[in-house]
Amino acid sequence: MRRIIAVTVVAVALAGGTFAASARWTNRLGGAPTSAHAATAYTCPMHPDYHSDHPGSCPICGMKLEEDRARGATGGDAAARALPAGAVQVSRERQQAIGIRVGVVSRSAGTRLLRTTGRVVADENRTYPIVAAVSGWIRNVQSVATGDVVKKDQVLASFFAPDAQFEMAQQSYYTGLEMLYREAGTQQQSHESGRALELLERVADGLRNLGVSNSQIREMAKRRDVVHDIRVESPVDGVVLKRGATAGLRFDRGFEFYRIADLNRVWIVADVYRDQLPFIRRGASARITTSEESHALPATVSPSEPIFDEATLTLKVRLEAANAQRALKPGMFVDVEFPSASSPALVVPADAIVDSGLRKTVFVDRGNGQFEPRLVETGRRLGDDVEVTKGLAADERIVISGTFFIDSESRMKAKP
Repeated sequence: MRRIIAVTVVAVALAGGTFAASARWTNRLGGAPTSAHAATAYTCPMHPDYHSDHPGSCPICGMKLEEDRARGATGGDAAARALPAGAVQVSRERQQAIGIRVGVVSRSAGTRLLRTTGRVVADENRTYPIVAAVSGWIRNVQSVATGDVVKKDQVLASFFAPDAQFEMAQQSYYTGLEMLYREAGTQQQSHESGRALELLERVADGLRNLGVSNSQIREMAKRRDVVHDIRVESPVDGVVLKRGATAGLRFDRGFEFYRIADLNRVWIVADVYRDQLPFIRRGASARITTSEESHALPATVSPSEPIFDEATLTLKVRLEAANAQRALKPGMFVDVEFPSASSPALVVPADAIVDSGLRKTVFVDRGNGQFEPRLVETGRRLGDDVEVTKGLAADERIVISGTFFIDSESRMKAKP
């Protein structure tokens, strides 16, 4: 009996020692804690992949660890396993540091304003180049420069034409005048007077072909003196766009003295993307605004065909606008608004879409600083917004600013 009792005591002692050793070995291997405090895990806000079972500082950046109760008693990160591939988690502090802003997917209205920029140019139908019809050299130049306002028939310069044709044309013109007055004084038949008047007009056309203005021809008819200089005069009321005349300059036929533009009406050349062109109708109205003017100016889309610009990959759409106050100057940049009617659609800001060429991605806010990459399909571009045809739903929260940083981190995390 004593031997049996001794064997039993030894067996019980061995079993207790084995259980204690097993418990110590289980804790050493990181077995599941049983207390409420042990179930709490800690993570770094800047490095969410780092986890610890006790509070402290991050060994990577030194920031204070935050509680992450999503980790279960088995030590696995349930929240991390729930995120899809490529999703990232960014703390509020880091979101503010890198400029992340979140917006809501909205549904556009039936009428929208397409906004773009344009450049004011002179109306080609109201631009008048003054070109030399003969060779010569410039004697006098008036104090008129580029940008000055000029009146019709205002003298801008004068030049000497050494060709004898100018003097011969003057003699023929004076002779025709004498014949016309003589026939009118003798009361001859009207047929002869008509022939003399026709001949005189032909001679006057010869003077015009040499560059003589109508006002100078009328002055020559009054004085009947041979002149040696041909005057350069403005053909219209306008603004000097270009000046090439300089005193003492020798020039050949075809030289451009001045270029005058009537700015009572101007053109605006607007940059439009190809997917925006269907919403711009010819003859439709538009609005022009400048930084100098407090009110908008009306404009009309020209019926002319848009011109494609290879440098900017945009279409140049021409508009016509009245400019009685001359507030629009050639070369000035303006803002253009096209009202357009379109069917309602889901739209997001263009900056919210990361376009890699092969796919388009939008980052959806899942809350708690988690952002999920979502593939989307886009349609029309409506001003600063882009239509989304697939991949998003209305009222979803997405990243609209700072997508480059989110995309970079997402690619790094998804890379094996």
